[in-house]
Amino acid sequence: MFFVLSKTIGIALLPTNFLIGIGVLGLLLLLTRFASAGRALVVLTILLLALCGFSPLGNVLLYPLESRFPAWDARRGAPDGIVILGGPIDSDISAARAAPVVRSAADRIIAGAALARKYPNARIVFTGGSPNLISNDAREADYAAMVFDSLGIERSRLIFERRSRNTFENAEFSKAVAAPKPGERWLLVTSAYHMPRAIGLFRKAGFVVEPYPVDWHLGGPADLIAFSALAAEGLALTDLAMREWIGLIGYRLTGKTDDLLPGPSRD
Repeated sequence: MFFVLSKTIGIALLPTNFLIGIGVLGLLLLLTRFASAGRALVVLTILLLALCGFSPLGNVLLYPLESRFPAWDARRGAPDGIVILGGPIDSDISAARAAPVVRSAADRIIAGAALARKYPNARIVFTGGSPNLISNDAREADYAAMVFDSLGIERSRLIFERRSRNTFENAEFSKAVAAPKPGERWLLVTSAYHMPRAIGLFRKAGFVVEPYPVDWHLGGPADLIAFSALAAEGLALTDLAMREWIGLIGYRLTGKTDDLLPGPSRD
């Protein structure tokens, strides 16, 4: 049920989708006796879209997520295993083109491959199925295998988890296939903005991992006052941040995480 709600109500609540919906409602009201309310909604929609698109709002929402975990400290020694969260590969387009198609967050795969080369004894788990509400048999993990092949990572070191549809299932299924032993050290590779939610879910699943954030969108505090020259970029960042915050709130309310904004462990 949570998965269905996240793919329907969750997507509808993203700022761009929500505001366009309000704007369309306003246009429809212009044809009725509530025309004055319709005009107000249209004007409000334009102003809020401009705010989301050009102001630093998206950066402000994204910054506490991306800055929650520091870069991983390699001085602690070699890890026993590495979990790479899916997301970069569009499985449907990859199936249509019969080749891996990386659309976003490519740093997850690049960093995963680099870590695999640096730590040749570490086991590698790539977790990613299909995030679509209505899906075919195309799974991200299947095409990730092709990418790692091209990067020269031996398949004998790789475990591909292809059933998961969201981060909650990433954590549950990754633990099942990795079967981490007590005392083992595992890294979790995912986008910096996504790391708080991912860490919270892995902790709840009982899979102890060390965060390895990648794929930053912001350079630092100076971006908190940086305006965007392209509305599309600002809207994309605002949607990205709000999607993550909605996910954090939803998982906390349903008891799937223990903290609203999970942070570094106190070990």
